[in-house]
Amino acid sequence: MKNDNVITKQVSRYFFILLSLLYVPNIEAQNELEGKNEPDTVSTSNLQATYRNKIDTISTKSLYKADFKQYPHKVNIYDMPYSLTANYPNYKRLALNTGVLYGAGVVTLGVLELLPEDATSWNRKEIRQVNPFRRWVRNVKKGPVWDKDNFVFNYVLHPYGGAAYYMGARSQGFNLFYSFLYSAGISTLFWEYGIEAFMEVPSIQDLIITPITGTLIGEGFYLLKRHIVDNEYRLCGSRFLGCMTAYIVDPVNEVIGIFAGNPNKKNLSSSSSLSCTPWFNKNEYGANWGFMVNLSF
Repeated sequence: MKNDNVITKQVSRYFFILLSLLYVPNIEAQNELEGKNEPDTVSTSNLQATYRNKIDTISTKSLYKADFKQYPHKVNIYDMPYSLTANYPNYKRLALNTGVLYGAGVVTLGVLELLPEDATSWNRKEIRQVNPFRRWVRNVKKGPVWDKDNFVFNYVLHPYGGAAYYMGARSQGFNLFYSFLYSAGISTLFWEYGIEAFMEVPSIQDLIITPITGTLIGEGFYLLKRHIVDNEYRLCGSRFLGCMTAYIVDPVNEVIGIFAGNPNKKNLSSSSSLSCTPWFNKNEYGANWGFMVNLSF
């Protein structure tokens, strides 16, 4: 009987040892699996955050697309995420910009007419001897040619003009490609083969440099203006510097914005205003008159 009890105890002891040997590897294997799952959990959370940001961006773009279909003139590209391809054109405001550019071009032509001949390379005596429309037809037929204009005109003012044309469309919701086409169309049809063709033969440099260089500079202007708008028209902490820079990089939209409204300034504490006050003074030496222009921003 005692032998049987001894055998039973030994069997039980061996069985317990065997179970212990089997259980320990299972615990280690489970710990390894749990250890492997921890990085996956962290990785999954990172992926979720990344996709959440993408979803927010997509939702924002979808919202603007929906708004654009209903109210195209109320979609402001400066409220949207930066994109080279997103296109939300405001045709009404672009038409206004084009009309103002045409008027400014006529004024510019008058200013150039007053400059010395060595600055513009225009022979005024020869020009005035020919009827303007006949002169335009003659110049268009001769062009384009490689001109010998002043360096400042060809490689400073024309690229800046191209950038201003580009910003005229870019700030109204057009993407990079359509803004480039607008700049090329204005510089080619409106200026080289339009207004300036009354005075000289169209220029090869201006046809190439104005839209291409203007687009490169113009996109830089657009990024700079986005920074200014995002900081409530401040640059380096200065509202004055921010407003002046905005007028330089986007002259057409900023000037028109004084009269037609500027959506980028609707939430600012103070907006731009332009006033003109005439004055008249009479004394013993005669009468004097004039006007005072006040621009505040």
